[in-house]
Amino acid sequence: MSLRAVAVSASRLRAQGRLADFLMLTKPRVVLMVLVTTAVGYYVGSTGVLDGLRLLQTLFGTALAAGGTIALNQYLERDGDALMERTRHRPLPGGRIEPNQALIFGVAITVGGLAYQAVTVDRLTALVTALTAGSYLFLYTPLKRKTSLCTIPGAISGALPPVIGWVATRSEFGPGAWVLFAILFLWQIPHSLGIAWLYREDYARAGIRLLPVVEPEGYSTARQVVSNCLALLAVGLLPTLIGLTGSIYFLGALALGTGFLGCGVVLAVSRSVGNARRLVFASLVYLPALLLLMALNKVPF
Repeated sequence: MSLRAVAVSASRLRAQGRLADFLMLTKPRVVLMVLVTTAVGYYVGSTGVLDGLRLLQTLFGTALAAGGTIALNQYLERDGDALMERTRHRPLPGGRIEPNQALIFGVAITVGGLAYQAVTVDRLTALVTALTAGSYLFLYTPLKRKTSLCTIPGAISGALPPVIGWVATRSEFGPGAWVLFAILFLWQIPHSLGIAWLYREDYARAGIRLLPVVEPEGYSTARQVVSNCLALLAVGLLPTLIGLTGSIYFLGALALGTGFLGCGVVLAVSRSVGNARRLVFASLVYLPALLLLMALNKVPF
């Protein structure tokens, strides 16, 4: 192989590595979960024939805004990320992307996603998406170093994607949108507290004041996990009670909610790392299964 071919190959590998780092900056798996909840909100809220093009336009704008918001979050938290074992190899603390590059990239695709939604879908949908990004960046992110109550604005931003989908298909809010919001909000609390329990030493090193960090005995965490799982069990049944879904969903939601609550109770009693890991796993089973049931057993309008 000639020196020129070697140089071209090396240049191509560097470019691919840079693209991979910028993609990593958006956390594709998190964006995928955002898109799934947005799509379910759109589908459950839709009436008549599904407008597939409008759904794709909604998801594209949401993907850009979500990826940009996550990139900006990593820009703001780059110093803390460098202190934590689980995040120190990310592109910013790892030195593979410069902070100003991450800032420009994050702002560009966030604004681009919001503008795209405003033009192709409607301004109300773009406004809800902007509220999601704003609450995450300007409430949740700075509050993480100040108070354990940061989980509340974090849960708000995490619960808004299905509302984006609902508003995109109906161009208005409604009881169904708020029920979807409540389900996602209540799910976020035990899910995030379980993760915080697993990595509380890492979070403590970075000065992030999540509940398992400020109260390491775990009693407050246990109460929050159980109370929110219990509330989720009840709220998870509302889609059937307000006429969005049928009885199959109701029975499935009851079974899933009971199982999730059981995992929460076990963690509350033991306050062990192993049961925190089981709770996180249960949360990752609960939400996709619930959303799938919701979509499959939707009541036609």
